[in-house]
Amino acid sequence: MTLSSSLPQNGQRIAKTNRRADALMEEDVALSHTLDENRDGDQFDRSERAALRRVAGLSTELEDVTEVEYRQLRLERVVLIGVWTSGTAQDADNSLAELAALAETAGALVLDGVIQRRDKPDAATYIGSGKAEELRDIVLETGADTVVCDGELTPGQLIHLEDVVKVKVVDRTALILDIFAQHAKSREGKAQVALAQMQYMLPRLRGWGQSLSRQMGGGGSGSAGGGMATRGPGETKIETDRRRIREKMAKMRREIADMKTGRDVQRQDRRRNKVPSVAIAGYTNAGKSSLLNRLTGAGVLVENALFATLDPTIRKAETPSGRAYTLADTVGFVRHLPHHLVEAFRSTMEEVGDSDLILHVVDGSHPAPEEQLAAVREVVRDVGAADVPEIVVINKADAADPLVLQRLLRTEKHALVVSARTGQGVDELRELIDDELPRPSVELEVLLPYTEGKLVSRVHSQGEVLSEEHTEHGTLLKARVHEELAAELRTFQMSTAGQ
Repeated sequence: MTLSSSLPQNGQRIAKTNRRADALMEEDVALSHTLDENRDGDQFDRSERAALRRVAGLSTELEDVTEVEYRQLRLERVVLIGVWTSGTAQDADNSLAELAALAETAGALVLDGVIQRRDKPDAATYIGSGKAEELRDIVLETGADTVVCDGELTPGQLIHLEDVVKVKVVDRTALILDIFAQHAKSREGKAQVALAQMQYMLPRLRGWGQSLSRQMGGGGSGSAGGGMATRGPGETKIETDRRRIREKMAKMRREIADMKTGRDVQRQDRRRNKVPSVAIAGYTNAGKSSLLNRLTGAGVLVENALFATLDPTIRKAETPSGRAYTLADTVGFVRHLPHHLVEAFRSTMEEVGDSDLILHVVDGSHPAPEEQLAAVREVVRDVGAADVPEIVVINKADAADPLVLQRLLRTEKHALVVSARTGQGVDELRELIDDELPRPSVELEVLLPYTEGKLVSRVHSQGEVLSEEHTEHGTLLKARVHEELAAELRTFQMSTAGQ
């Protein structure tokens, strides 16, 4: 009886609520018309600001059916997710576009990319629980099997996000480590990558089911358990895994230190012979290997892919004035380069720190070359090479916007525009290298007997020959040399032109 009498009252209350909602909606529409007249730029309401924003142009799906079928057998299908915390929307898009390039280099097929605007990444799921559910819907819609996050996730974020989206989650650091693992060719390169991977993996080990149970430890008396010397809590399976990884890491570090000794000996030989050294550093895919080939004819692998070069290549080169120097091609850098990698590749990056001059190559056709410059300089500081003289080489001039090139030349005082592909500006770069390399400090004029052919050869290889004349008594040389060689030459000195 009570129930039936309350029904009409409920119906009246619902009708009243609906009329009030209609009135409020009419007020909102009227207010929006008024606001449109006084509109100041793009205005977004709260829901629109917080929504996942799709980034256009990231999908690398193919049109040809047979090619699609072939690649689906081989490649992971990924959705990218980024958190935009600062900077402009264009900065966020550029960052996700770079992540797409990294994913493609790793051999993945990029299906979609979305960005979430937040003050800071969510501590639990990186993008927040609600947006994680939306991401799950996108994963189902696209048929993706992996989510790649544009940032380094904590172990907790990785676990929680995987639990929601129900597919594998990979962060930027793991993606870069995977690319390095694919591209490492030398024994040292492989060891460095393996060390970085283990450092990354150590805090992210997960145990499942029985693997978390404790092994039997040694212990006291009594009849419980498995008998004598099997009682008491031993280490868990996950602790055993961690211990083994730490032991492997210690072994890897010893191996890398041994390999580093060999490179140090070669470097000391170059120093002893006073051969100046130039290191090519720069953002990944900026054209460093192409520039090395153009300057030396080295024939190093050139590939339009990120991190194509991991093992340092050192080649001999000669300045236009005839001075010999070494040119080292180094591993490319990238924004937010994982600190595990910087640490593991520190011995390789010492080529940059021990050089006399850095050719800092930047891609002039990139949407944000200034960001590339800043990212590389940050790593150069980390390896203790901040005081080494630098020439900024703005590469890919044939594909760059002339206005961008002018902007870079204005901001970078010691810069030169080149194209390693066409050869534009390379001769001017050779001249600039000649001017910047340290010159021998002692100038001498000597008459070397023809029996001292080895000494003449050393002057040519270690010094700078200003003039050379063959006389009836021997070779008359005017040259700049280092103090050690000058001490040997003074026996044959005719006069001191300067010191």
